[in-house]
Amino acid sequence: MNLFFEIGVLLITGFILGEVAVKVKLPKISGYIIAGIVLHPQITGFIEPGFIKQTEPLITIALAFITFTIGGTLSYEKIKASGKVILTITFFEAVFAYLSVFVIFMIALYFLNPGNYSWPVLLVMSLLLGSLAAPTDPSATLAITQEYKSKGPVSNTILGVAAFDDIMGILLYTFTLSFAGSYLGGSDGFIGATFAELGKEIGGALLTGAISGFLFNRISLLFKKETEGALIVILLAMIMLCYGTASLLGFDELLGTMAMGLIAVNYHPFQEKIFTLIERYTDELVFVIFFTLSGLHLQFDSFSGSLVFIAIFVVARALGKYSGTGLASRMTHAPEKVRKYTAGGLFPQGGIVIGLALLLAKQSELTHFSSLIISVVIGAAIVHELFGPVMARRSLKKAGEAE
Repeated sequence: MNLFFEIGVLLITGFILGEVAVKVKLPKISGYIIAGIVLHPQITGFIEPGFIKQTEPLITIALAFITFTIGGTLSYEKIKASGKVILTITFFEAVFAYLSVFVIFMIALYFLNPGNYSWPVLLVMSLLLGSLAAPTDPSATLAITQEYKSKGPVSNTILGVAAFDDIMGILLYTFTLSFAGSYLGGSDGFIGATFAELGKEIGGALLTGAISGFLFNRISLLFKKETEGALIVILLAMIMLCYGTASLLGFDELLGTMAMGLIAVNYHPFQEKIFTLIERYTDELVFVIFFTLSGLHLQFDSFSGSLVFIAIFVVARALGKYSGTGLASRMTHAPEKVRKYTAGGLFPQGGIVIGLALLLAKQSELTHFSSLIISVVIGAAIVHELFGPVMARRSLKKAGEAE
């Protein structure tokens, strides 16, 4: 089938089901994801399997735009007003999700033990699954807050925590991976090399994003009298250059574009105009592309033989997110509705966590059991991507911040 025909079918189906979702009181992105699932090669077979690989550049562009916008939610005024609350909640909800999944999976794997694994392997598997429970999908959170024009302390807290959550998740994952390689007989330099790589990925990404942000600020000011269309062209070019530079240098690309958005929102004199343009002209297109293709990229064969473990992962992660958020909110004396409703906005998960899980297959010490972890994480991502937006919308509505 023709590539462009398939893209057209995918986008129009996503748009139509997004509108249908609104009619039945669901978030638009739920309709987008369902559109991808309906056309999935493993469901209806309308889209050919080879098409999925060909759409990766579209996902990259959409995700780069989304992470730039997420960085744009971290203005100095918001961080100054609630930075302590956001950082404390980020730490505790991530760590509690990690510990909750670790402990519950340790018990479940001990009794079920699908591969008759040894005790050290069960320990490492539980720890790795715990580390993969920490990240949140900030793209889904951003889409919901923008669709319902949510404003207030709960919205700001959810967006802030989701932005920092990926950094926390990468740290926990890296620490755990270092321990796993050493504990299961990895080389002596495994831990040192892993931490060096972590510093390079995060530090380099932040530096690349900061430089790209300041360059965008300077270049866009040179053409400040040009049309809004020209500003969008400059913005797209700089976001792609930031993402591409980070990728070439081996840095975390999404963290780089997020840092670029943070610089733009805090140091560009016309930052309000920039992010208004994004919301007005590009957001809906970007969200249709990203979430429809996300539904298309879900791997439903991951459910095979892993349903019990997927259910355990989803429940244990939610338990950790809610308990960690509640404790951190009390410690920082956050408003009551922040304590009650923030965790619901942190339910979505996908994107980066799938990428981290797939990296396990490249570690020689972990290859004999990495397939189970990957199946659980990808299967759970399907649940989180379908029900996460609904949970996030419910939380924002109950907080009284969603139109």
